[in-house]
Amino acid sequence: MKPFSLQPVLDLMQTRTDEATRRLAQLIGMENDAKNKRDMLQQYRDEYASRFRQAAQNGIGKREWSNYQEFIGRIDEAIEQQSQTVRLQERHTATGQAHWQQQRTKLKAFDTLSQRHQASEIANELRQEQRIQDEFASRHYDSED
Repeated sequence: MKPFSLQPVLDLMQTRTDEATRRLAQLIGMENDAKNKRDMLQQYRDEYASRFRQAAQNGIGKREWSNYQEFIGRIDEAIEQQSQTVRLQERHTATGQAHWQQQRTKLKAFDTLSQRHQASEIANELRQEQRIQDEFASRHYDSED
């Protein structure tokens, strides 16, 4: 059987697809981490705001009020920064996903060519075997006459 002439390219496409898959997994992990940090900050802000409301109902001084407000402002800034990080990670993930899809499409194309080559080689071998059997049968039949 003749080897698939594009096997090195097929192997390269497989390697590139594997690399793109690993990179996409990393990007998804980084996106999830960024979202978890944002969610933790949001949860902390909600808890802090709840404590602030409760303290305000019990009566707090001007200085405590100012400290609460300043701290809530800092948490809000951190949440906004983390939200920007999440959006950036989402874009990176989308880019990684598109790259992975492109690599996968190329790999499938070369894999299809490889499968067609193998099928063609098998068909050629079967035809050749059939010719040999036909010749043998023809000679055997001719020798009986």
